[in-house]
Amino acid sequence: MNPGVAAVANTGPTRAAPLGVMIVDDSAIIRGLISRWIEAEPDMTVVGSVRTGLDAVNQVERVKPDVVVLDIEMPDMDGIEALPLLLAKKRDLIIIMASTLTRRNAEISLRALSLGASDYIPKPESTRESGAAEIFKRDLILKVRQFGAGLNRAASPVLPSPALPRSASYILSQTLPAPVKFTLRPFSPNMPRVLLIGSSTGGPQALMSLTARLGPVIDRVPVLITQHMPPTFTTILAEHLARVANRPVREAVQGEAIKAGRVYLAPGGLHMRVARQGDANVIALDDGPQINFCRPAVDPLFMSAIGIWRNEILALILTGMGSDGMRGGKDIVAAGGNIIAQDEATSVVWGMPGSAANAGICTAVLPLDQIAQRVLKIFSGEHA
Repeated sequence: MNPGVAAVANTGPTRAAPLGVMIVDDSAIIRGLISRWIEAEPDMTVVGSVRTGLDAVNQVERVKPDVVVLDIEMPDMDGIEALPLLLAKKRDLIIIMASTLTRRNAEISLRALSLGASDYIPKPESTRESGAAEIFKRDLILKVRQFGAGLNRAASPVLPSPALPRSASYILSQTLPAPVKFTLRPFSPNMPRVLLIGSSTGGPQALMSLTARLGPVIDRVPVLITQHMPPTFTTILAEHLARVANRPVREAVQGEAIKAGRVYLAPGGLHMRVARQGDANVIALDDGPQINFCRPAVDPLFMSAIGIWRNEILALILTGMGSDGMRGGKDIVAAGGNIIAQDEATSVVWGMPGSAANAGICTAVLPLDQIAQRVLKIFSGEHA
């Protein structure tokens, strides 16, 4: 691709009124804990605190929340039953599913994303574990604030994208302020020998759409994915990706050889790197400190890949909060590889791809439904 200039949204105005948050959980302890956290933030306030999904559905039109933190397991009406009813009553509602880390809840949380939930957050099994409670608090406040920020920026309505949940598409229609410019890099002509993918918020939906179309690439080269996700959730995601890709997709295992024809997903709670062991390229996992507030993080994968594949790397940075992947992406570009980022209009949150675009390291910034086509062309030797 020739160097070019593309549009990217800038930061929108600040919100005049605090974000209204409704907490829906059958545990009075959890409701009280989250309420205290929310009320301690200057830009948020609790507008409702109820114990069942039915209570939430009955009160949502009266209290008019911006964000709902919705438990899954509740009496009378659980979270998955309440979800579509809440969205039917308030189209622009941001719903964050909250659940403990069980396989059943992970399945339900991923299903909720397809039904219109904006995101999910794992609850600690015990609020007495200070470290777990602090992580839960930090992640919850970050998600509420990030999604709430999308409601601060009005724009003309757009039709929901078929590749995204309805609520995510609505968020996108609210986050399109006046554009500024970013510069695209020339495409490095080196044929990639690996495809790396990093994603976070909105990533499961994006990965499902993308991997369903990448079969010919998976057959030729290994594909390694880091999705910000807790344990158990990555197990379920790997199973879902395997079904849509019709190719082997699994959580990566320490020391296993990296081969073409397979997709390796970083396990929740572990950083995934690549290393050389004898004549083989292998997976290297570790539970070291969080990087960019995440574990797994994208940067360790991107940076370690340079020592193996050098200038023959193609990396994709998809929807997600923060800037994870940007630093590793800079190193990939410096080594002679290429970066493609998802565009703002199809990203649930344009943090990670936006950081890469603004850093000037991308050869293309594309809608989600055009990324697979571009990747297929690259691996066929077409670089334009």
